[in-house]
Amino acid sequence: MTATHQPPPGSPPATAPQAEPPAASASEPEDGPEDGPEPAEPEPADPDASEPPAPSRPEGSEPPRGRALGRRLTQLYAGLVLFGVSMALLVEARLGVMPWDVLHQGLARRTGLSLGTMTVIVGVAVLLCWVPLRERPGLGTVSNVLVIGVAVDAALVLLPTPGAMPVRTALVVAGITLNAVATAMYIGARFGAGPRDGLMTGLVRRTGASVGFVKTSIEVGVVISGWLLGGTVGLATVAFALIVGPMVHVFLPRFTVPEA
Repeated sequence: MTATHQPPPGSPPATAPQAEPPAASASEPEDGPEDGPEPAEPEPADPDASEPPAPSRPEGSEPPRGRALGRRLTQLYAGLVLFGVSMALLVEARLGVMPWDVLHQGLARRTGLSLGTMTVIVGVAVLLCWVPLRERPGLGTVSNVLVIGVAVDAALVLLPTPGAMPVRTALVVAGITLNAVATAMYIGARFGAGPRDGLMTGLVRRTGASVGFVKTSIEVGVVISGWLLGGTVGLATVAFALIVGPMVHVFLPRFTVPEA
């Protein structure tokens, strides 16, 4: 048996040795409460952040100038096609045609060419008269020469030739009205005057005569020349000369495309 050591009587009881506190870690502060995680450093400011982002354009939208150009081109060529259709309506009515078409029709009957082909040939000849007058053609001028001739020939193939007088009269009314609308459309597109209108304005500028006098003189001359060649002159020719001008005056403000 192992002997148990007994402390002498009257001595204080022995206490167990206490462990020393661990040394403070070098990574921890020696005093003060424990801090949380350090705040992250702010990111450098983006130099472009001060500029507001460019506004996004809705898909399919175009700038105003592009929309205006699209409308002008559409209106120009739609007007020229309708002009050719209006010519064909008066031809099929057989009650007289437009003043210039009297000349076109007379030349077509003499040469055997189609009305549209002769319209193009006369348009080129009139356009050459612009050279001494120092007129400047535009896109509308050249398109006028080419598109109207094609449109009138196509319309003459598609349109019937009526025999009843009420139907023929209706074609005259429709032809004159459609011609006024078509004229306002292609003039309102602002791509330049047609070759025949440019001839008139050039002569007015060169001679100093009034627009009415020059216009009447040209149209009387082409009507007489066309009639002598076999063109059709009738009540529709007179009605066209008297009515279409005031009608264009009414329609033109509605079809004039404003400048951007």
